[in-house]
Amino acid sequence: MAARAGGLSVAVVGAGPSGAGLVERLAANAPELVERPLTVHLVDPHPPGAGRVWRYEQSPLLWMNSMPEDVTLYHDESVAIDGPRRTGPTLAEWSALVRDTGGAGVPEDLRAEFAEATPTRFPTRRLQSAYLDHYFQGVLADLPPGVEVVVHPDTAVDITGPHDGPQTVRLAESAIPLVVDAVVLAGGHMDVTPTAAQADLAVYAREHDLRYFAPAYTSDVDLSALRPGEDVIVRGFGLAFVDLFVLLTEGRGGRFTERGGRLDYHPSGKEPRLHVGSRRGVPYHAKPECRPRAPLARLPRFFTDAAVAALPGPLDFRRDLWPLLAKDVALAYYTELFTAHPDRVRMSLAEFEDGLAAADWAGADLRELVAAAVPAEEDRLDLDGMDRPLAGRTFGDAAAFTEFLHDHITADLARRADPRHSADVGAFVGLLVSFGQLARVVATGRVAPDSQVDDVDGWWFGFFSFYASGPPGPRLRQLLALSRAGIVTFAGPDMWVRAEDGVFRAGSPAVPGVVEATALVEARLPAPALPRATDPLLTALRTRGEISEEVLDNTRPTGRIAITRPGQLLSTTGAAHPRRYAHGPHTSIRAAAAFNRPWTNAPGLRRLDVVARNVLKAIARA
Repeated sequence: MAARAGGLSVAVVGAGPSGAGLVERLAANAPELVERPLTVHLVDPHPPGAGRVWRYEQSPLLWMNSMPEDVTLYHDESVAIDGPRRTGPTLAEWSALVRDTGGAGVPEDLRAEFAEATPTRFPTRRLQSAYLDHYFQGVLADLPPGVEVVVHPDTAVDITGPHDGPQTVRLAESAIPLVVDAVVLAGGHMDVTPTAAQADLAVYAREHDLRYFAPAYTSDVDLSALRPGEDVIVRGFGLAFVDLFVLLTEGRGGRFTERGGRLDYHPSGKEPRLHVGSRRGVPYHAKPECRPRAPLARLPRFFTDAAVAALPGPLDFRRDLWPLLAKDVALAYYTELFTAHPDRVRMSLAEFEDGLAAADWAGADLRELVAAAVPAEEDRLDLDGMDRPLAGRTFGDAAAFTEFLHDHITADLARRADPRHSADVGAFVGLLVSFGQLARVVATGRVAPDSQVDDVDGWWFGFFSFYASGPPGPRLRQLLALSRAGIVTFAGPDMWVRAEDGVFRAGSPAVPGVVEATALVEARLPAPALPRATDPLLTALRTRGEISEEVLDNTRPTGRIAITRPGQLLSTTGAAHPRRYAHGPHTSIRAAAAFNRPWTNAPGLRRLDVVARNVLKAIARA
């Protein structure tokens, strides 16, 4: 299928939120940047807008981990882009509109949820799917003159074509390929084959009649092989684990009831027993439920482009960037504390900020400043303590650790919902701003390869998710109820796992005892690994050397798809293809795999505009 006579065409492969956003940006920018008619082909076997991860056809028990008021697909006045803004409602505003109009135009089985929706009640993923569909249908309804969008519910399996000519996109189910002027890969999470260690565990499981589940998107995994009452070791304490316990408990007919402020779980008898552990040994922090009570700090204050430019390279994250980034997070935290809770501090915010600017992040002068300004220990920000809450601790037995963890989770839930601790929300916002700023720094190529792989892609992404991208508070209340019911037990920090003597075993150096199980679940998404990608399109391009893995300084592979700053694919020879682009969290332009927050000059919305405009400029010159 070719473009209209005399027209231009672009294929977007991947119809999830990123792909739908690219379609919108291509259409919105076309009147300015191209003089001929434009056809945009959107290719994905899953529904446009929602795509695979956010498809409507998934368990209604699964939730988002963001509140509706914190989610938008549209451009508010804070979004600094060169193209025209598309304004529209946040998820919370759209939900209210739907509720007020009686639920017209949404699936029947969502209407009860719309009736109860509030800006701060965590929605189901199916409600977000409906919002994504509403967004995409609105994009189609508002296409500028001369722009058309063609949706292909199919899988792209190959792209061929020269640097200076049309690209041919071959589809799995159609004998007629798409012939276009440019292609943008906008897939979401990258499916990969197991690592060697994971493959060995799978072989061991088959040989001993055990069950092993490699890292995967939880709602795509067939969990029916896990038997009622079976002991299952779960490696990972983040969001994938939350989805797992939901599907294996409520998803199998169990139910929660509340009485006297306590949540209890009533098993169906079909649940396995889950023994969970991780490096930290504790679950991710609950998402904050209170809101800032004072104006937010103006960031970045310390982690600025100018401050980074003044540093000699190559940059080490821990030595050079973390002190600046951490100061911004601290400023955001203490600005909220000093402004919203002045009775709990002993100096002015201006004096404290001057002291913070002069102090060394890891030095005694900063500790002395905080001690003088903030009398209560619970009001002081301790990022190191947050990162490893169990560092150096040991427990007499599993019961002692369980009691500790129950208290830890209960305290976290109380703090995250308590307006007295609204400073935590300041830190949360500081981390969000710093995440985008760090991505800008990494894109300059000045961070040393080892530090980028180990510290940025490794530690930083993990810490950010642990503190700022945790589950809704109600999910942690459910976890406590499941523990009291004996469905979930906790292994401890620095959990080890061994395959031996025909079973899986797990334990922790901090907690006596060993767990034996007949199943092991890796509760996390697989890391990007282009050499092991299973997608047929990526495989075809990789086989011919027309797509390449990011390798830093020719020594540290990252698994990500290598692209130029404008977004063009790089071949194994380092040549940029002027007609092939990629966008998403699996590329070398790092981004959070999360929805945009309103009024934050959302980096995701800005990057979509940049890529779309680069594509249009390229085909306009062709």
